[in-house]
Amino acid sequence: MDKQILDKANEWLTPVFDNATQEAIKKMIADSPKELEESFYKNLEFGTGGMRGVMGVGTNRINKYTLGKNTQGLSDYMHSVFAGRELKVAIAYDCRHNSDTLAKTVADVFSANGIKVYLFSELRPTPELSFALKYLKCQAGIVLTASHNPPEYNGYKVYWEDGGQLVPPQDGEIIKVIEATEYGAIKFEANNDLIEYIDHEVDEAFKKSSIENASFNTPQEAKDALQIVFTPLHGTSITAVPGVLESAGYKNVHIVPEQAVPNGDFPTVKSPNPEEPEALTMALALADKLNADIVVGTDPDCDRLGVAVRNNDGRMILLNGNQTMVLMTHFLLEQWRKAGKINGKQFIGSTIVSTPMMMELGSAYGVECKVGLTGFKWIAKMIKDFPELLFIGGGEESFGFMVGDAVRDKDAVAATLLVCEIAALAKAKDSSVYKELLQMYVDFGFYKEHLVSLTKKGIEGLAEINRMMVNMRNNPVQEINGERVIVVEDYKNSTAKNLLTGEAETMSIPKSDVLIYYTEDGAKIAARPSGTEPKIKFYISVNAEISSTDDFAEAEKQLDAKIKNIISDLGIQ
Repeated sequence: MDKQILDKANEWLTPVFDNATQEAIKKMIADSPKELEESFYKNLEFGTGGMRGVMGVGTNRINKYTLGKNTQGLSDYMHSVFAGRELKVAIAYDCRHNSDTLAKTVADVFSANGIKVYLFSELRPTPELSFALKYLKCQAGIVLTASHNPPEYNGYKVYWEDGGQLVPPQDGEIIKVIEATEYGAIKFEANNDLIEYIDHEVDEAFKKSSIENASFNTPQEAKDALQIVFTPLHGTSITAVPGVLESAGYKNVHIVPEQAVPNGDFPTVKSPNPEEPEALTMALALADKLNADIVVGTDPDCDRLGVAVRNNDGRMILLNGNQTMVLMTHFLLEQWRKAGKINGKQFIGSTIVSTPMMMELGSAYGVECKVGLTGFKWIAKMIKDFPELLFIGGGEESFGFMVGDAVRDKDAVAATLLVCEIAALAKAKDSSVYKELLQMYVDFGFYKEHLVSLTKKGIEGLAEINRMMVNMRNNPVQEINGERVIVVEDYKNSTAKNLLTGEAETMSIPKSDVLIYYTEDGAKIAARPSGTEPKIKFYISVNAEISSTDDFAEAEKQLDAKIKNIISDLGIQ
């Protein structure tokens, strides 16, 4: 056993930690050295979407002590930067095991530090926390969730006073304070006078805001004609999405009954992730039974959404995140144009691993498309950094979208309503969401994306991911699918190098462990370790011009073949 790991485990055998924790560690020391190693070999870190991990004892696990340490450090930081102000935080939690008790623990620590806490009385969607934080004029907010990770996970997302997740410099400053905090310094004794439970008032304000941002005077007859199948995948969206759709005038909403009740075991799916086609199997079956027009499924904390629509053959197909993003962005741009609201003082947002088609949309409508690092916290930061510009909407490939700035994170509540508006208006003019997408490919270029995600668990997996990134960084690919690589962007070193001329430019975007290759035929391949899961991801984008929707099928075959060849060339099957 590594002495450093054993020393860390022995620290958890002191009276600072409760008896149950100490007994669990003693059992691991005696019977499960591998589990002990996994539990203590590192401290849980903040990634793209906050802190996520397996629940259990140890520094590399989600438990009352790791979250208590986070909260104590955050409390100390808030007192230092907001000195003299009444400090307030909002806390929400999802359907995962222990989310409610962990949320109360976090509330207890904040209140013990003299901070007013608004705690949702029951589970609520993550986007509602972002809204509530601003609505209640809090300086920070916390959501207990692990998004779409497996059932054994939980997590801790931190939001700042603008409603967005932590970004520089606050994230680094807070992490330093947390790392310097001793477990014995955590104040667990609640001041219950400072904890206020919230529900109906915030719910109604959130619902009203969602409808104001994502509905566009769609005729009631168009809404009545749309048949919608919705599934919350056992998650929190059941508390918000059906009510928002009903209040917006959508009457034909059919909820998958087997998945309507929140359940942290997610018993009907392998993964509660709407990016995975399997997750929507039951919803698609119900849609075929009812001859529904559209299927929408959301992940457990209701920030991501998967959308399925009928193609020209009447078969339900699942759209990818890039497709839903460009559909919703185009619709918003068109609505703003029709209303005469585009005057050069607006922008849309995207990320470096998402479809380049977003740039084409912005250019076509005379609206700047700002591109940031992976994660909606960077889009939220754009809103804060450019207050002179109005944010129309934006997203990224990971099945998320942000409609306006009332919620400063991906928001499956407003996005579900928005995509239903698109579907209803398309059907009313004898079109469809699918046909609208194909016409966009004619108008703006046919961009096709594909994601390869390789899971590498544990200590060995992390080391392998690091080796892969080092190798790609030190030995950049010169040719992909018979096409020369002309530019390599290295976001860790902040350089963009032209391989044909040898010239290198310094990029101003914040550092991140991402590599992007651009080939001479316009293909784009990005590689990055996931910030929330034990995975390395490869994002492939290829494109072609088509002159009519009749050309789509043949062009898609050619692009599919190109993607297949790229995957083979890179050896990432």
